[in-house]
Amino acid sequence: MSPRAILQELFRAAVAAAQPDLRMPQFLPAPPRGRTVVVGAGKAAAHMAAALEALWPAPLEGVVVTRYGHAAPCRHVRVLEAGHPVPDQNSLMAAQAMRRQVGGLTPDDLVISLISGGGSALLVEPVPGISLADKQQVTQAMFQAGATIRELNQVRQALSRIKGGGLAAAAYPAQVLTLVISDVPGDDPAYIASGPTVAPPEDAVPPLEIISRLGLRLPAHVEAALAHPATRRSQDFLHCRTELIATPVQSLQAAAARARELGIAPLILSDCIEADAKEAALVHAGIAQSVRRHGLPLKPPAVLLSGGECRVSLGNQSPGKGGRNTEFLLALGLALDPEDRICALACDTDGIDGSEDNAGAVWLPDSLARARRLSLDMPQYLTRHDSHAAFAALDDLIVTGPTHTNVNDFRAILIA
Repeated sequence: MSPRAILQELFRAAVAAAQPDLRMPQFLPAPPRGRTVVVGAGKAAAHMAAALEALWPAPLEGVVVTRYGHAAPCRHVRVLEAGHPVPDQNSLMAAQAMRRQVGGLTPDDLVISLISGGGSALLVEPVPGISLADKQQVTQAMFQAGATIRELNQVRQALSRIKGGGLAAAAYPAQVLTLVISDVPGDDPAYIASGPTVAPPEDAVPPLEIISRLGLRLPAHVEAALAHPATRRSQDFLHCRTELIATPVQSLQAAAARARELGIAPLILSDCIEADAKEAALVHAGIAQSVRRHGLPLKPPAVLLSGGECRVSLGNQSPGKGGRNTEFLLALGLALDPEDRICALACDTDGIDGSEDNAGAVWLPDSLARARRLSLDMPQYLTRHDSHAAFAALDDLIVTGPTHTNVNDFRAILIA
């Protein structure tokens, strides 16, 4: 098996381990005496709904929202599509439809909330005085400033009627079961899709402090809303229960098990790396070179595995095309010595890296040599944040289409 095939095999193992139909059955309760209402948001929400329909032994109804192109056929649950990563008018319509869906329920009813990464942009209902255009502006500005997913979602919660437990409040007094596929480092459900049916994070940083740290200036009415966010107490969520059905570490462990089957020693570095993509790449390159040259911290053949969510700080320049995985991979490749014969793959487990149609890309020992033959200036591509174009020119993009799940980034570095 070629190095490229091995890396793709490990990625497939990671994605397969997080499929909704595999992970959901053990977490489902008995049907309630009353109605079963399904709501949900995220890149995997439609496939979670389809899996639930196949497993649930009683009538159900509901509505979920997913990213354009990530829908799945459902018989009883209505599937909506909306914008990601920047919300659009359909994001607002989806939030309003979900609030209507859970209205007027009783203690005998059960709401099953299906949550996965991407739900924050897909489910938008601003607080009074804030418009959809305001939410779009804040989201775009925070992306460009390199905000972490926790920072982004804490600000989103402060500007939303439905996030931070707002949907759970609308469902009261029905029981609420939230099934979560985690794409957030640390797996805190309060930050996954901004937690529409779970209690807000107890360690939340004041939203205006986040905006200040990022060096952003927002319109006065937006900053006024951030200065006085809605407060919800933990006792307001006694009717709610949350289960993590798939997590990044489970997928990394599945990839590690597949590596052992192939006779390759795996080392999981971390499931929750949050750093600038270029800086994370330098650290990974250093560890890989230590393995290759010194057999430390393990001897080759070996593969280094990691997850989490890197970020890309664009500054004020006009960037090219690419996502955090291809940016990480290009920086990693440029930091490696071609003589070390190290290969790597970096992909988003939802099948979409950034805003393009690729999950990520692969770096091979001859990537730089091929780039020179094609007169490609790879350091300049990195400077311009144009990693998609670089890997497209090398024909080294990984294109999977929607994967039906989302446990964040997957990185594998193979040392021969």
